[in-house]
Amino acid sequence: MRPALEEIVGRANALYEDLDFGAVTDWKRRNPGRKAIGYMPIYVPREIVHAAGMLPVGIVGGSDRLEIIRGDAYFQSYICHIPRSTIELALSGRLDSLDGMLFPSICDVIRNLSGMWKLLFPDRYVRYIDVPQNFDARVGGEFWRREIEALRDDLVVLGGEPITDDALNKSIAVYNENRRALIDLYKARSEQPWVFPTPELYVVMRAGNVLPPDEHTAMIRAYLDEAPREDREDKDHSRIVIVGTFCEQPPLGLLRTLERAGCWIVGDDLLLGNRWIETEIPTEGKPMENLSQAFIEHSTATASRYDAERAKGESLIQSVRDNEAEGVIFCAPSFCDPALLDQPMLVNALDREGISHTQFKYSEDTGQFGVIHEQAGTFSDSIRLWSEV
Repeated sequence: MRPALEEIVGRANALYEDLDFGAVTDWKRRNPGRKAIGYMPIYVPREIVHAAGMLPVGIVGGSDRLEIIRGDAYFQSYICHIPRSTIELALSGRLDSLDGMLFPSICDVIRNLSGMWKLLFPDRYVRYIDVPQNFDARVGGEFWRREIEALRDDLVVLGGEPITDDALNKSIAVYNENRRALIDLYKARSEQPWVFPTPELYVVMRAGNVLPPDEHTAMIRAYLDEAPREDREDKDHSRIVIVGTFCEQPPLGLLRTLERAGCWIVGDDLLLGNRWIETEIPTEGKPMENLSQAFIEHSTATASRYDAERAKGESLIQSVRDNEAEGVIFCAPSFCDPALLDQPMLVNALDREGISHTQFKYSEDTGQFGVIHEQAGTFSDSIRLWSEV
Protein backbone atom coordinates (compact mmCIF):
# COMPACT_ATOMS: atom_id res chain seq x y z
CA MET A 1 0.00 0.00 0.00
CA ARG A 2 1.27 3.47 -0.87
CA PRO A 3 2.47 5.45 2.19
CA ALA A 4 -0.17 8.19 1.89
CA LEU A 5 -3.03 5.70 1.63
CA GLU A 6 -1.55 3.55 4.38
CA GLU A 7 -1.47 6.59 6.68
CA ILE A 8 -5.15 7.43 6.07
CA VAL A 9 -6.42 3.87 6.46
CA GLY A 10 -4.05 3.25 9.37
CA ARG A 11 -5.41 6.23 11.26
CA ALA A 12 -9.01 5.20 10.54
CA ASN A 13 -8.25 1.65 11.73
CA ALA A 14 -6.62 2.98 14.90
CA LEU A 15 -9.73 5.04 15.68
CA TYR A 16 -11.88 1.96 15.02
CA GLU A 17 -9.78 -0.17 17.38
CA ASP A 18 -9.64 2.42 20.18
CA LEU A 19 -12.34 1.43 22.67
CA ASP A 20 -11.04 4.03 25.14
CA PHE A 21 -12.09 6.90 22.83
CA GLY A 22 -8.70 8.54 23.03
CA ALA A 23 -9.58 10.88 20.18
CA VAL A 24 -12.38 12.34 22.29
CA THR A 25 -10.10 12.77 25.28
CA ASP A 26 -7.51 14.48 23.06
CA TRP A 27 -10.15 16.81 21.63
CA LYS A 28 -11.27 17.84 25.11
CA ARG A 29 -7.66 18.38 26.14
CA ARG A 30 -7.18 20.69 23.15
CA ASN A 31 -10.47 22.44 23.88
CA PRO A 32 -10.63 22.94 27.65
CA GLY A 33 -14.11 23.51 29.02
CA ARG A 34 -15.84 22.08 25.95
CA LYS A 35 -18.09 19.04 26.25
CA ALA A 36 -18.58 15.78 24.34
CA ILE A 37 -22.03 14.29 23.80
CA GLY A 38 -22.48 10.64 22.85
CA TYR A 39 -25.27 9.46 20.60
CA MET A 40 -26.57 6.01 19.79
CA PRO A 41 -27.74 4.97 16.34
CA ILE A 42 -29.71 5.89 14.35
CA TYR A 43 -30.25 9.61 13.89
CA VAL A 44 -29.71 12.62 16.10
CA PRO A 45 -29.26 16.21 14.85
CA ARG A 46 -25.52 16.47 15.31
CA GLU A 47 -25.63 20.01 13.94
CA ILE A 48 -27.21 21.22 17.19
CA VAL A 49 -24.53 19.56 19.31
CA HIS A 50 -21.83 21.04 17.08
CA ALA A 51 -23.39 24.52 17.21
CA ALA A 52 -23.22 24.32 21.02
CA GLY A 53 -19.43 24.01 20.71
CA MET A 54 -19.59 20.35 21.70
CA LEU A 55 -18.26 17.22 20.03
CA PRO A 56 -20.87 14.68 18.87
CA VAL A 57 -19.55 11.16 19.52
CA GLY A 58 -21.13 8.12 17.88
CA ILE A 59 -21.47 5.09 20.18
CA VAL A 60 -22.11 1.79 18.40
CA GLY A 61 -21.12 -0.80 21.00
CA GLY A 62 -17.86 -2.61 21.53
CA SER A 63 -17.77 -4.93 18.50
CA ASP A 64 -15.77 -8.16 18.84
CA ARG A 65 -12.95 -6.53 20.80
CA LEU A 66 -14.73 -6.15 24.13
CA GLU A 67 -15.33 -8.89 26.68
CA ILE A 68 -18.76 -8.47 28.26
CA ILE A 69 -18.65 -9.02 32.03
CA ARG A 70 -20.90 -6.52 33.81
CA GLY A 71 -23.09 -5.66 30.83
CA ASP A 72 -24.73 -9.08 30.78
CA ALA A 73 -26.20 -8.43 34.22
CA TYR A 74 -28.40 -5.61 32.93
CA PHE A 75 -30.13 -7.07 29.88
CA GLN A 76 -31.73 -10.33 28.85
CA SER A 77 -29.91 -12.83 26.67
CA TYR A 78 -32.69 -12.82 24.08
CA ILE A 79 -32.16 -9.26 22.87
CA CYS A 80 -29.49 -7.82 20.59
CA HIS A 81 -25.91 -7.42 21.78
CA ILE A 82 -25.36 -3.67 21.47
CA PRO A 83 -26.94 -2.53 24.79
CA ARG A 84 -24.83 -4.96 26.81
CA SER A 85 -21.58 -3.88 25.20
CA THR A 86 -22.52 -0.21 25.52
CA ILE A 87 -23.18 -0.68 29.24
CA GLU A 88 -19.84 -2.51 29.50
CA LEU A 89 -18.06 0.42 27.84
CA ALA A 90 -19.60 2.80 30.35
CA LEU A 91 -19.12 0.73 33.50
CA SER A 92 -15.48 0.07 32.59
CA GLY A 93 -14.81 3.83 32.41
CA ARG A 94 -14.25 3.93 28.67
CA LEU A 95 -17.00 6.53 28.19
CA ASP A 96 -15.92 8.82 31.02
CA SER A 97 -14.96 11.48 28.48
CA LEU A 98 -18.64 11.93 27.59
CA ASP A 99 -20.66 14.62 29.33
CA GLY A 100 -23.99 13.31 28.10
CA MET A 101 -25.77 10.70 25.99
CA LEU A 102 -28.57 10.90 23.43
CA PHE A 103 -30.73 7.86 22.71
CA PRO A 104 -32.88 8.09 19.56
CA SER A 105 -36.02 5.97 19.41
CA ILE A 106 -34.77 3.02 17.39
CA CYS A 107 -36.59 0.32 19.33
CA ASP A 108 -37.69 -0.69 22.83
CA VAL A 109 -34.20 -1.95 23.65
CA ILE A 110 -32.62 1.47 23.14
CA ARG A 111 -35.51 3.10 25.01
CA ASN A 112 -34.77 0.80 27.96
CA LEU A 113 -31.06 1.52 27.64
CA SER A 114 -31.74 5.24 28.05
CA GLY A 115 -33.62 4.53 31.28
CA MET A 116 -30.81 2.30 32.50
CA TRP A 117 -28.35 5.11 31.77
CA LYS A 118 -30.30 7.54 33.96
CA LEU A 119 -30.18 5.09 36.84
CA LEU A 120 -26.48 4.26 36.46
CA PHE A 121 -25.22 7.79 35.74
CA PRO A 122 -27.55 10.25 37.47
CA ASP A 123 -24.93 13.01 37.34
CA ARG A 124 -24.68 12.99 33.52
CA TYR A 125 -27.00 14.52 30.96
CA VAL A 126 -29.25 11.93 29.29
CA ARG A 127 -32.02 12.51 26.76
CA TYR A 128 -34.26 10.12 24.87
CA ILE A 129 -34.84 11.54 21.37
CA ASP A 130 -38.38 10.63 20.38
CA VAL A 131 -38.34 10.82 16.58
CA PRO A 132 -41.66 11.21 14.72
CA GLN A 133 -43.40 8.40 12.88
CA ASN A 134 -45.91 10.72 11.22
CA PHE A 135 -44.24 12.46 8.28
CA ASP A 136 -46.91 15.07 7.63
CA ALA A 137 -45.09 18.39 8.02
CA ARG A 138 -48.01 19.81 10.01
CA VAL A 139 -47.93 16.91 12.48
CA GLY A 140 -44.61 15.06 12.55
CA GLY A 141 -42.73 18.12 11.34
CA GLU A 142 -44.09 20.29 14.13
CA PHE A 143 -43.46 17.53 16.67
CA TRP A 144 -39.85 17.11 15.51
CA ARG A 145 -39.19 20.85 15.54
CA ARG A 146 -40.33 21.05 19.16
CA GLU A 147 -38.28 17.97 20.05
CA ILE A 148 -35.04 19.37 18.65
CA GLU A 149 -35.74 22.78 20.14
CA ALA A 150 -35.97 21.06 23.53
CA LEU A 151 -32.59 19.43 22.83
CA ARG A 152 -31.13 22.81 21.90
CA ASP A 153 -32.44 24.33 25.14
CA ASP A 154 -30.95 21.47 27.16
CA LEU A 155 -27.54 21.98 25.56
CA VAL A 156 -27.70 25.71 26.26
CA VAL A 157 -28.09 24.89 29.95
CA LEU A 158 -25.40 22.20 29.84
CA GLY A 159 -22.90 24.35 27.96
CA GLY A 160 -23.73 27.65 29.58
CA GLU A 161 -23.78 29.52 26.26
CA PRO A 162 -26.56 30.44 23.81
CA ILE A 163 -26.93 28.58 20.53
CA THR A 164 -27.66 31.23 17.94
CA ASP A 165 -29.29 30.74 14.54
CA ASP A 166 -26.04 31.90 12.96
CA ALA A 167 -24.08 29.21 14.80
CA LEU A 168 -26.64 26.60 13.76
CA ASN A 169 -26.48 27.63 10.10
CA LYS A 170 -22.68 27.44 10.18
CA SER A 171 -22.84 23.96 11.71
CA ILE A 172 -25.38 22.86 9.09
CA ALA A 173 -22.94 24.05 6.42
CA VAL A 174 -20.13 22.01 8.00
CA TYR A 175 -22.27 18.87 8.00
CA ASN A 176 -23.45 19.56 4.46
CA GLU A 177 -19.81 19.29 3.40
CA ASN A 178 -19.55 16.02 5.29
CA ARG A 179 -22.72 14.70 3.63
CA ARG A 180 -21.36 15.60 0.18
CA ALA A 181 -18.10 13.81 0.92
CA LEU A 182 -19.93 10.67 2.07
CA ILE A 183 -22.18 10.74 -1.01
CA ASP A 184 -19.07 11.01 -3.22
CA LEU A 185 -17.42 8.15 -1.33
CA TYR A 186 -20.42 5.85 -1.79
CA LYS A 187 -20.71 6.77 -5.46
CA ALA A 188 -17.02 5.99 -6.00
CA ARG A 189 -17.38 2.65 -4.19
CA SER A 190 -20.40 1.74 -6.30
CA GLU A 191 -18.51 2.47 -9.52
CA GLN A 192 -15.24 0.77 -8.51
CA PRO A 193 -15.70 -1.43 -5.41
CA TRP A 194 -12.25 -2.99 -5.85
CA VAL A 195 -10.66 0.48 -5.60
CA PHE A 196 -12.67 1.42 -2.53
CA PRO A 197 -13.16 -1.90 -0.68
CA THR A 198 -15.91 -1.80 1.91
CA PRO A 199 -13.71 -2.70 4.94
CA GLU A 200 -11.65 0.42 4.19
CA LEU A 201 -14.68 2.56 3.39
CA TYR A 202 -16.27 1.47 6.65
CA VAL A 203 -13.41 2.46 8.96
CA VAL A 204 -12.98 5.77 7.11
CA MET A 205 -16.70 6.46 7.50
CA ARG A 206 -16.74 5.32 11.13
CA ALA A 207 -13.92 7.74 11.99
CA GLY A 208 -16.65 10.39 11.83
CA ASN A 209 -18.01 8.98 15.09
CA VAL A 210 -15.12 10.50 17.03
CA LEU A 211 -13.59 13.21 14.83
CA PRO A 212 -14.89 16.75 14.44
CA PRO A 213 -16.88 16.88 11.17
CA ASP A 214 -14.41 19.10 9.30
CA GLU A 215 -11.54 16.73 10.13
CA HIS A 216 -13.62 13.77 9.04
CA THR A 217 -14.51 15.44 5.75
CA ALA A 218 -10.81 16.07 5.10
CA MET A 219 -10.06 12.38 5.79
CA ILE A 220 -12.74 11.24 3.33
CA ARG A 221 -11.49 13.61 0.64
CA ALA A 222 -7.92 12.46 1.16
CA TYR A 223 -9.01 8.82 0.90
CA LEU A 224 -10.94 9.56 -2.30
CA ASP A 225 -7.79 11.11 -3.76
CA GLU A 226 -5.34 8.41 -2.68
CA ALA A 227 -7.26 5.14 -3.10
CA PRO A 228 -7.34 5.29 -6.95
CA ARG A 229 -3.53 5.60 -6.96
CA GLU A 230 -3.23 2.12 -5.47
CA ASP A 231 -2.83 -0.68 -8.02
CA ARG A 232 -5.84 -2.86 -7.28
CA GLU A 233 -7.31 -5.47 -9.56
CA ASP A 234 -10.98 -5.98 -10.30
CA LYS A 235 -12.19 -9.52 -9.68
CA ASP A 236 -15.06 -11.63 -10.90
CA HIS A 237 -17.20 -10.80 -7.90
CA SER A 238 -20.95 -10.34 -7.69
CA ARG A 239 -22.30 -6.89 -6.92
CA ILE A 240 -24.26 -7.02 -3.63
CA VAL A 241 -26.35 -4.72 -1.43
CA ILE A 242 -26.38 -5.60 2.28
CA VAL A 243 -29.35 -4.72 4.49
CA GLY A 244 -29.95 -4.77 8.25
CA THR A 245 -26.75 -3.19 9.59
CA PHE A 246 -28.24 0.20 10.50
CA CYS A 247 -27.88 -0.08 14.29
CA GLU A 248 -25.71 -2.84 15.78
CA GLN A 249 -22.66 -2.92 13.55
CA PRO A 250 -21.13 -6.08 12.08
CA PRO A 251 -17.54 -6.89 13.04
CA LEU A 252 -15.00 -5.76 10.48
CA GLY A 253 -14.07 -9.40 9.87
CA LEU A 254 -17.56 -10.07 8.54
CA LEU A 255 -17.22 -7.35 5.89
CA ARG A 256 -13.83 -8.73 4.89
CA THR A 257 -15.34 -12.23 4.72
CA LEU A 258 -18.07 -11.14 2.31
CA GLU A 259 -15.58 -9.64 -0.08
CA ARG A 260 -13.21 -12.60 0.18
CA ALA A 261 -16.19 -14.86 -0.61
CA GLY A 262 -16.72 -13.11 -3.93
CA CYS A 263 -19.11 -10.26 -3.07
CA TRP A 264 -18.41 -6.66 -3.94
CA ILE A 265 -20.56 -4.66 -1.54
CA VAL A 266 -21.89 -1.75 -3.60
CA GLY A 267 -24.71 -0.61 -1.29
CA ASP A 268 -25.36 -0.87 2.44
CA ASP A 269 -27.06 0.66 5.47
CA LEU A 270 -23.96 0.70 7.67
CA LEU A 271 -23.80 3.60 10.18
CA LEU A 272 -26.97 4.98 8.69
CA GLY A 273 -27.29 7.73 11.28
CA ASN A 274 -24.22 9.48 9.90
CA ARG A 275 -25.85 9.81 6.46
CA TRP A 276 -29.52 9.87 7.42
CA ILE A 277 -30.38 13.10 5.60
CA GLU A 278 -30.05 12.47 1.87
CA THR A 279 -29.74 16.08 0.66
CA GLU A 280 -28.10 19.28 1.75
CA ILE A 281 -29.95 21.27 4.40
CA PRO A 282 -30.51 24.99 3.67
CA THR A 283 -28.16 27.30 5.53
CA GLU A 284 -30.37 30.38 5.36
CA GLY A 285 -33.56 31.18 7.20
CA LYS A 286 -34.70 29.46 10.37
CA PRO A 287 -32.32 26.56 11.06
CA MET A 288 -34.61 24.61 13.39
CA GLU A 289 -37.34 24.59 10.78
CA ASN A 290 -34.81 23.60 8.10
CA LEU A 291 -33.54 20.72 10.24
CA SER A 292 -37.09 19.57 10.90
CA GLN A 293 -38.10 19.77 7.26
CA ALA A 294 -34.99 17.85 6.17
CA PHE A 295 -35.87 15.02 8.54
CA ILE A 296 -39.48 14.87 7.38
CA GLU A 297 -38.84 15.16 3.65
CA HIS A 298 -35.34 13.79 3.04
CA SER A 299 -34.72 10.95 5.52
CA THR A 300 -33.40 7.66 4.24
CA ALA A 301 -35.61 4.57 4.36
CA THR A 302 -34.93 2.04 7.10
CA ALA A 303 -36.70 -0.51 9.26
CA SER A 304 -37.09 1.81 12.25
CA ARG A 305 -38.69 4.59 10.19
CA TYR A 306 -42.33 4.38 9.20
CA ASP A 307 -42.93 5.57 5.65
CA ALA A 308 -46.54 5.86 4.51
CA GLU A 309 -45.62 7.33 1.13
CA ARG A 310 -43.47 4.56 -0.32
CA ALA A 311 -44.32 0.87 -0.67
CA LYS A 312 -42.23 -1.41 1.53
CA GLY A 313 -39.12 -2.46 -0.38
CA GLU A 314 -39.30 0.35 -2.94
CA SER A 315 -36.17 2.05 -1.62
CA LEU A 316 -34.24 -1.23 -1.48
CA ILE A 317 -35.16 -2.05 -5.07
CA GLN A 318 -34.10 1.44 -6.10
CA SER A 319 -30.76 0.95 -4.34
CA VAL A 320 -30.24 -2.32 -6.24
CA ARG A 321 -30.93 -0.53 -9.51
CA ASP A 322 -28.90 2.57 -8.76
CA ASN A 323 -25.87 0.48 -7.77
CA GLU A 324 -26.37 -2.06 -10.58
CA ALA A 325 -26.38 -4.76 -7.92
CA GLU A 326 -27.04 -8.40 -8.73
CA GLY A 327 -28.33 -9.51 -5.36
CA VAL A 328 -29.14 -8.62 -1.77
CA ILE A 329 -27.82 -10.10 1.45
CA PHE A 330 -30.00 -9.64 4.51
CA CYS A 331 -27.36 -9.24 7.18
CA ALA A 332 -29.23 -8.46 10.41
CA PRO A 333 -28.11 -8.70 14.04
CA SER A 334 -29.64 -11.52 16.02
CA PHE A 335 -32.81 -10.42 17.85
CA CYS A 336 -32.99 -7.07 16.00
CA ASP A 337 -36.76 -6.63 15.97
CA PRO A 338 -36.94 -3.75 13.44
CA ALA A 339 -34.69 -5.48 10.88
CA LEU A 340 -36.12 -8.97 11.27
CA LEU A 341 -39.76 -7.81 11.24
CA ASP A 342 -39.05 -5.75 8.12
CA GLN A 343 -37.25 -8.56 6.30
CA PRO A 344 -40.25 -10.65 5.11
CA MET A 345 -41.81 -7.60 3.45
CA LEU A 346 -38.52 -6.74 1.76
CA VAL A 347 -38.11 -10.35 0.61
CA ASN A 348 -41.57 -10.23 -0.98
CA ALA A 349 -40.66 -7.03 -2.81
CA LEU A 350 -37.41 -8.55 -4.14
CA ASP A 351 -39.20 -11.73 -5.21
CA ARG A 352 -41.69 -9.71 -7.22
CA GLU A 353 -38.78 -8.09 -9.06
CA GLY A 354 -36.85 -11.34 -9.50
CA ILE A 355 -33.88 -10.07 -7.46
CA SER A 356 -31.72 -12.78 -5.86
CA HIS A 357 -31.24 -12.70 -2.10
CA THR A 358 -29.94 -14.69 0.84
CA GLN A 359 -29.83 -14.08 4.59
CA PHE A 360 -27.94 -14.71 7.78
CA LYS A 361 -27.70 -13.14 11.23
CA TYR A 362 -24.71 -11.94 13.22
CA SER A 363 -23.76 -10.42 16.55
CA GLU A 364 -21.29 -7.60 16.92
CA ASP A 365 -18.97 -10.02 18.75
CA THR A 366 -19.13 -12.73 16.07
CA GLY A 367 -15.65 -14.16 15.65
CA GLN A 368 -16.05 -17.20 13.38
CA PHE A 369 -17.00 -16.58 9.77
CA GLY A 370 -16.58 -19.97 8.11
CA VAL A 371 -20.28 -20.63 7.62
CA ILE A 372 -20.90 -17.07 6.41
CA HIS A 373 -18.00 -17.40 3.95
CA GLU A 374 -19.48 -20.59 2.50
CA GLN A 375 -22.97 -19.15 2.26
CA ALA A 376 -21.86 -15.86 0.70
CA GLY A 377 -19.53 -17.67 -1.69
CA THR A 378 -22.27 -20.02 -2.81
CA PHE A 379 -24.65 -17.08 -3.28
CA SER A 380 -22.09 -15.18 -5.34
CA ASP A 381 -21.31 -18.25 -7.47
CA SER A 382 -25.01 -18.87 -8.13
CA ILE A 383 -25.48 -15.30 -9.30
CA ARG A 384 -22.55 -15.52 -11.72
CA LEU A 385 -23.61 -18.95 -13.01
CA TRP A 386 -27.26 -18.07 -13.59
CA SER A 387 -26.50 -14.63 -15.03
CA GLU A 388 -24.44 -16.32 -17.74
CA VAL A 389 -27.26 -18.64 -18.81
